Amino acid sequence: MPSAMAACPRKRRHSMVVPYNSPWASSLHADLLLLVAWRLLDGDLMDYVRLRAVCKNWRYATICPRGRGITDSRFHPRRWMMLPEGHGLHPGHYKLGGFVRFLNLDTGTLVRVKLPLFKNHCILDSVNGLLLLQRDEDSAILLLNPFTSDITELPPLSTLLTQVVKQSEITVGLCYCYLLKHGMSTAVFCNNDGTTTVMIILHHLSQLAYATSQDKQWIMASWDLPLNMKALSCQGKLYLVQYPASHGSQVLQIDPPLQVGSPPPRPKLIATCPTNKLVYGYHLVECDSNILLVCHTDDSRSPILIYNLENITAGRFTPVRSIGKHALFLGERSLSVSSKALPTIMAETVVYKEPREHRFVQYHLGTGNWSEPVDECGIYGYSPGPHSLIQHIITCCIRRAWNKGLIYSEAEAYKPGWLTWKVKRKFRHWS
Repeated sequence: MPSAMAACPRKRRHSMVVPYNSPWASSLHADLLLLVAWRLLDGDLMDYVRLRAVCKNWRYATICPRGRGITDSRFHPRRWMMLPEGHGLHPGHYKLGGFVRFLNLDTGTLVRVKLPLFKNHCILDSVNGLLLLQRDEDSAILLLNPFTSDITELPPLSTLLTQVVKQSEITVGLCYCYLLKHGMSTAVFCNNDGTTTVMIILHHLSQLAYATSQDKQWIMASWDLPLNMKALSCQGKLYLVQYPASHGSQVLQIDPPLQVGSPPPRPKLIATCPTNKLVYGYHLVECDSNILLVCHTDDSRSPILIYNLENITAGRFTPVRSIGKHALFLGERSLSVSSKALPTIMAETVVYKEPREHRFVQYHLGTGNWSEPVDECGIYGYSPGPHSLIQHIITCCIRRAWNKGLIYSEAEAYKPGWLTWKVKRKFRHWS
C-alpha cells in the first residue's frame, strides 16, 4: 500500500497542471490579456509562446507567431544564440538527429529545436536570433526563424559573387573562401509592406551588399567601406568602428534603405574618437540595451576601457565603470552574457583573444587582473572541445566554428585545404 508521503507529491504535481479550459484563464479580459502578451513579447518570444499554450481561449485571443516570424520584428527571437556542439559535430550532423541547440544569453534557457534544413544547409550568419543559411548544392540563401520555422527566400549568393569577382579580379572559389573565413555582418530590416531587407557587410572586401525578399539578385553598394573595421548589427542598422588611425577613429552608422528596392544611404559619421582616448582593440557589443565600445587605453594593450556609444556621439568620453551582472565575449562577433542566469560565468569580466599571445584570456574590470577563462582547454577557445559552457560561448563568437567541416583543433587550422569540404563530390565554393 503506497504511503501518504508517496501519494502527496503526485497530487501536488497534478494540481499544478492548468486545465485546458481553466475558468480563471477564460474569465481574463481580452484587453488585459493582450497587454500582458505584448509585454512578454517585448522580452522574449518563448515567454509569449508559453502564454499562448495556457489554454485554448488565450491562444485564440493572441496572434500566432507562425507566418510572422520574419516579416514582423516583434516575433524575432531576441537574445538567442545557436550553440555550436563541438567535438566534430555541427548542426545537421547525423548523430544529432536533426536537432540544434539554442541558448538564451539573458536567462540561460537551453532549448533543442528540430531543424531538418541543416541536413543540406550551412549557416553564414546569425542576427537577432534569425539564421542566414546557404544550401549545399547551390548558392540559394534563406533567412530562417528557428522557433517559428518561418523562411524567407533571398536571391542566390552566386549573383553577388559574380559582381565581387568583377570588382576584385579574384576567382569565384577564392571569393567564397574569403566570405567564409572572414565572415559577414548582417542586418535585417522588416518593411511595413511585408518585405524583408537584408544588408551584408563583406569584411574581407570592405563592401556592402543588399537585397530584399522580392529581388532576383544581390546588389553591391556603389560606395566602399573603410578598411580595418568592426561591425555590429542592432535594430536593423549596422554600426562600424575603424581600427586606430592617425587622425582618430570614426564610428559610422548604416541605416536600412528609405524605400523598398532603393540602395542603403551612405554611412554617416556619428562620432570621432581621438587617439588619446581609444588606442587599440575595438569591439562593438550590445549590452543591456546599450551599445558599448571596448578598447585598450595604450599600446601596451593591458588595461581595457569601455565606452557607451551614446556618450561618445555626444562627445563625452567617460568610461563605463561597471557592466553589472554581465560578461562580455569579444571576437568576430561580440556578445554580452548574463552571469546571473549563467552562474559559471563571472560578472564584470571581458573574455577575448589576447592580441599578442593569440590565446583567450579573461580581464576583470574591477581589479584590472588577467586570468585564464577556464582551464588549459580554454586557451584556444574551442580546441579540442569545447568542454565547458564558457568555451561554447566562445565558439559562438567564432563564425567559422558554426559550419560543417570547420570545427577543428588548433593544429588542424594550418593544414592545407581545411576551408573546403565536398558536397556530392563538389567543393562548396562551386569551382
